Amino acid sequence: MSTRIDHLARPRPNLLKFPDRHSVYWLDELPKSKNTSTTVFELTPRLEQLAQSKNNSRFFQESRRTPEWMVSTAALKACPSQRVCSLALPRLPAEGWESDRPLPVTLSVAVKTAEASPRVCQLAHPKRAKMVLSHFRVDSNAHAETFPMTTPFAPSAHILQLSSPKQVHPQHTIARPVSWPVPDCVLKAVASERLQVLARPKTRQALFEGYKPNRITPAARAATASPRLLELSLPLPRKCKGQ
Repeated sequence: MSTRIDHLARPRPNLLKFPDRHSVYWLDELPKSKNTSTTVFELTPRLEQLAQSKNNSRFFQESRRTPEWMVSTAALKACPSQRVCSLALPRLPAEGWESDRPLPVTLSVAVKTAEASPRVCQLAHPKRAKMVLSHFRVDSNAHAETFPMTTPFAPSAHILQLSSPKQVHPQHTIARPVSWPVPDCVLKAVASERLQVLARPKTRQALFEGYKPNRITPAARAATASPRLLELSLPLPRKCKGQ
């Protein structure tokens, strides 16, 4: 009798030798060939039960075609319980609720004979903005009460400095127009040999032309790091483990 280790030690069969595979999954054994051209599905009893249409309830009634229908004798002789009667009563208003007052309200004698105090009269006047009347002369007391005089405010030197508009920078230039004349010296200018060399794009060979991206230049080999670079290359002290 073979043990579990012997069973696991057996190599997995190579199914690639079969060119016609009936499944995209890896199977230990090929499925049995079927004579039918189409797949035959087998429903379980549970699926057949779920496929059945739902039966109507025994209390279900079809929609009434006429607005009149027969009322049963039990419904005609039914008596509501005390709870149903209490729920059928309308809801009472809350305590302290008062109905809307009618338009012709009768005022009491105290309200009719009431006199407003000076403070109430002062609060009843609309609020007026204070104005500086320095451009004309007020002669009557009535105008003085209506438009009270206020002392003119003298701004400080800092406020005057802040209120002054910002000056334009002396080197500011107005935007150039779309077309402007070009001087003759620019038209007759000739680029030097150094400018022509700098104006040329940097040439680089492709990989198939012999370009070596990993080649290190002699200048890079002879370079020496500055003390600042050495300081920046060191790890943080808090990340260094104690020796």
